[in-house]
Amino acid sequence: MNLILFLLISTFIPPFISVRDTPNDAGKSITVSWELPEAVTVEALVLERMGADEQTVTVATLPGTEQGYVDEDVTDRQPYRYRVAAVAGADTVWSAWSAVVSSSPQFFNWARVNILVAMLIFFALVIYFIEHAKAGRYLFVRRIAGLDAVEEAVGRATEMGKPIVYVPGLGSVADIATIASLNILGEVAKKTAQYDSALLVPNRDPIVYTVAREVVKEAYTKAGRPDAFKPDNIFFVTSEQFAYAAAVDGLMVREKPATNFFLGTFWAESLILAETGATTGAIQIAGTDSVFQLPFFITACDYTLIGEELYAASAYLSREPLLLGSLKGQDYGKLLIIVIVFLGSVLLLLSKIPALGFFSNILNFFNVS
Repeated sequence: MNLILFLLISTFIPPFISVRDTPNDAGKSITVSWELPEAVTVEALVLERMGADEQTVTVATLPGTEQGYVDEDVTDRQPYRYRVAAVAGADTVWSAWSAVVSSSPQFFNWARVNILVAMLIFFALVIYFIEHAKAGRYLFVRRIAGLDAVEEAVGRATEMGKPIVYVPGLGSVADIATIASLNILGEVAKKTAQYDSALLVPNRDPIVYTVAREVVKEAYTKAGRPDAFKPDNIFFVTSEQFAYAAAVDGLMVREKPATNFFLGTFWAESLILAETGATTGAIQIAGTDSVFQLPFFITACDYTLIGEELYAASAYLSREPLLLGSLKGQDYGKLLIIVIVFLGSVLLLLSKIPALGFFSNILNFFNVS
């Protein structure tokens, strides 16, 4: 037996292997760790597990430098024991079996307390601003030119006696941009009901079509004009992308609308729609959260809602306390994130100074990895 194995036998004993249920997880995981003397170098480590049936299973073969392993192939609430072997040449030295351990899921992940604190602050901000708005206090929202032009666009359609075409995008109702578009559709429909203008809404998704029709119907009812609602003006076209684009193009060329709205999720057909609409002489208001399609809308449309302006549009148009308070709460939440990122950067720089190393403990609280 060589010197290495002699050292192993004298030092590689049960107290150096420890096992525990992996903390802050969903269960089915056991963490095994061990320590080797610094003077000892081994070629490989072999980890074995024994279950309640006393059958031994090789869990992993690891490099000799490893000091731990997370076994994720276990069953919750079943007893297990582990041992590890050090391999040096043709010799193998096993540790004693560890204490019995079992895994179980944790109800709360304490490593995510920072997320909980952030969520509480965020919800507190949203609720505060909603109550602020409900109390009738003024909440400033910067002007968005594309939304200011909605009333002008509807009025123009009324004066010209031409319809308004509203395209709620090609996305499904699960897309956030589509939901935002349907909220805006409700506000536009109220104005068309008040001005007695025709509103045409071609749809690509059957579910979006159903929702859009109900949104327009409700808007006409709220405006006191349920009799002016025409269900045939909100219609399903086709689920095929370019067939839908061709149909909408044909609609715009035939009807010569006074105003076109392109709000929602768009893909490669965005420029086809916007360019055709521009040739008809209509005022065009577009908006999407797709950075790839924004350049086409900015080029071919009169007004473009960029990114989050699309999400803020319904609150901006309706001034509903619930929507307005949520919008302000989210804005202040983003401002808080910016401040935290700035302070975190400063603390990270300061923590590199040996005398100020304690700042790293503060930074660990913001770690979400």
